[in-house]
Amino acid sequence: MSETTEIITLRMLDTGVAELVLNRPDKHNAFDDSMISQLISKLDEAEQNSDLRLLILRSEGKHFSAGADLNWMKRMANNSHAENLTDAGQLAQLMNSLNHFSKPVIGLVKGAAYGGAVGLAACCDIVIASRDARFCLSEVKIGLIPAVISPYVIRAIGERQSRRYFLTAEVFDAQTAQDFGLVHHLVDDASELLPAAQAFISTMNQNSPQAMQAAKSLIFAVSHLPITQTVIDETTQRIADIRVSDEGQEGLSAFLNKRRPNWSSTLESGEE
Repeated sequence: MSETTEIITLRMLDTGVAELVLNRPDKHNAFDDSMISQLISKLDEAEQNSDLRLLILRSEGKHFSAGADLNWMKRMANNSHAENLTDAGQLAQLMNSLNHFSKPVIGLVKGAAYGGAVGLAACCDIVIASRDARFCLSEVKIGLIPAVISPYVIRAIGERQSRRYFLTAEVFDAQTAQDFGLVHHLVDDASELLPAAQAFISTMNQNSPQAMQAAKSLIFAVSHLPITQTVIDETTQRIADIRVSDEGQEGLSAFLNKRRPNWSSTLESGEE
């Protein structure tokens, strides 16, 4: 594959929805520095799109991502500590950008999701997986650790499961991933992933885009914190802010007057 080939694509689908696609199927969408760099760039481009309401993260080919690219790992093995630090920093930036993407992100997982791909899934707000999906935190098999992705994965599957799967590098199936909380919804076949995503999109299109963005920010603000007066003050400030916002006022008015809010105008024309 040429170095100039676009291995990450971003395109708008319909009103307010875009898809970010891992497009390296010949390599099972394995990670390398180019893919990471392009993902960061495309996420930034999507973040700047004021028309975007929701992002889908998916892949071409049979697999979501088989983990780290072999040639990339060979280069990293010959790099200095400083070069490895810079390289790891890029992956850390990717995970942070995806995790804190301001709009809802739906991840569609099929086939293999190994190594850093588990991190990508953990950073999505909603994960839909086909039953053939297989997950693995495989790093210790080659003498490494899932360091950069660990904050997101541990929050997704919990410390207890992490203490097993970080150490064993066992493969676990989609049902187990759902039981852990990494996956939210299962479909029988990969062909059903996009229709399942559309069902979630239809549901969220009924919600205030501003409120969903604020709700996502709220989760990060209060998650894992003790309920102190500071947290209480923070949450009261947030609800007061959203109540007097344009969409907060529109939503309350629509509810009280038994009409649809103006943001629901993008719903499918056939919906009653």
